[in-house]
Order: sequence, then structure tokens, then C-alpha cells
Amino acid sequence: MSYSLPVIPYSYDSLEPYFDTETMKIHHTKHHQNYINNTNAILKDTAFSALSIEELMSIFNEISLENKNSLRNNAGGHINHSFFWESLKINTVLNRNIKLELDKNFGSFESFKHQFEEIAMKHFGSGWVWLVNKNGKLDIVSTINQDNPLMGKLISNTYGDPILGLDIWEHAYYLKYQNKKLDYIKAFWNVVNWDKVDSRLQK
Repeated sequence: MSYSLPVIPYSYDSLEPYFDTETMKIHHTKHHQNYINNTNAILKDTAFSALSIEELMSIFNEISLENKNSLRNNAGGHINHSFFWESLKINTVLNRNIKLELDKNFGSFESFKHQFEEIAMKHFGSGWVWLVNKNGKLDIVSTINQDNPLMGKLISNTYGDPILGLDIWEHAYYLKYQNKKLDYIKAFWNVVNWDKVDSRLQK
């Protein structure tokens, strides 16, 4: 089994003006494809090559390979970006179910957004910010580089089932926003696929 680039269910220009067409195209066809190519090369002829990307993440701490750190970065890049594309859609609505959960865990939707933005801005260097489900409690965490909470605490320094994630690598926003990272983070709220967030929450 080898991994392949997932087809995104919208056109590259459909998230304008918040996420620009050129960045979306490069991000998907160049950056994500490169993570997949590298992951497939590392896993070729190993006992792990038949695992789904989710299964690979769930046992990552147990994997013993000479180039495990490279696998961590590239397989992490694949699962993170696959998750990210599904998290994006224009004109979806925050429904009552999600709002109630966010109110319960963060006080209000506005408080959740503020905490999410604050953690994203305080994260130094490349990485991701996540809304995760930790055994029924929602929390906001960040991971370095291409780490994913599914890798577990020993690898990613956190844990949980991802509900929503934002890529804060510069390649995700620099063409449009340059050094204005906060503008990019705030633009994200306009393209969150709340329907997908809700379905993940239900699981």
C-alpha cells in the first residue's frame, strides 16, 4: 500500500479572498505531495507499509526504523494536511451542538477563538494549532513541525483526537499575508468547515 494525494472537494480559488488560490495550489500539489512521496519511500518494503495513515500515527511510538524522525515529519505532514483540507469550506455555519460544547469548555465561542489565536501566536516556528477531544473534554494544543496529537504525548508532547487544526507553517500563508500571521489566523474563521467539525465531534 502506498499513500496518494487526496482530492480536495473544492477548487483552489473557492476560499478566496481568505486563502488565496496560488497558495492553495502550491500547498496541496507541492508541499503535501512531497510529504507523501517521502513517506512512501521510507515505508517501502517495511512491515508498516500496509497501515492506514491513522494506524501508523497510533503506533508511532512503537515504530523502530533508522529514519524514524524523517518519517515523523513526512507522515505527519501527510495526515495533518489531509485533515486540514477537509476542515476548510466557505459559508458553513457554527451549529448549536458545537456552540454548546465550546461554551461548556471555553466559556463562549469568542473566548474559544481568542484562546486559539493566542496559542497560535505564541507558538514559535513551524507547527499546528489543534482543537482536540481529550477523553470527552475539549482542549486547544499546539504541536511543532508536522507532529500530530494522535502520535501521543511521548512523541508530540500532547494527545487527543483532533477536531479542528490550523497549519501555521509560513508556507501556508506567506504569499498573501507575509509576516501578518494574526491576519491569517483570523481569516481562518471564515473558511472553517463547521459541518466537518460537528461530525468529528459526534465521533
